[in-house]
Amino acid sequence: MRTRTFYYFFDVKKTATAIEGVYILEPRVFGDERGYFFESYSERDFCREVGDIHFVQDNESCSRRGVLRGLHFQKGDHAQAKLVRVTRGRVLDVAVDIRPGSATFGKWVSVELSEENKLQFFLPRGMAHGFAVLSDTAIFQYKCDNYYCPESEGGILWSDPDLGIDWQLGSDEVILSEKDKHHPLLKDFEK
Repeated sequence: MRTRTFYYFFDVKKTATAIEGVYILEPRVFGDERGYFFESYSERDFCREVGDIHFVQDNESCSRRGVLRGLHFQKGDHAQAKLVRVTRGRVLDVAVDIRPGSATFGKWVSVELSEENKLQFFLPRGMAHGFAVLSDTAIFQYKCDNYYCPESEGGILWSDPDLGIDWQLGSDEVILSEKDKHHPLLKDFEK
């Protein structure tokens, strides 16, 4: 009997956003009556297509509708690049450029991530990150290229009027942690 070997390669459409280095990644999904298959990550191909990033930690959260997590970041040597996706439900994912000297400092971009569209969002180091759950529940997964360090965490207030982020939720729907209620505004963070 002859043996056949099949190779699957990272097959993804990369879309640049208005912030340099932030990309929306759309995998090629193979589906039939049995279901679907797609390659969600290949380090070799990711490094070739996006950058020489080596992820060291995977995280997952489960949240209910209205939960807003963010805007979070890690400072200095503990800054993190992230590759995020949703495996159940639907979220609005947001990246805010907080890189000093960046032409897009203080600008934000967003994308809806869902189990249906299977999109991924890549954020380089120097982004504040947050997401809001738009479905009844959502499972959110992300890879980080640096380990979490509690002493280096920071945040920006989700409702900063200078940012003006449309989270696609009414303010009465938003559910925040105590920590996320008290982050500084971007203008205060700059100081």
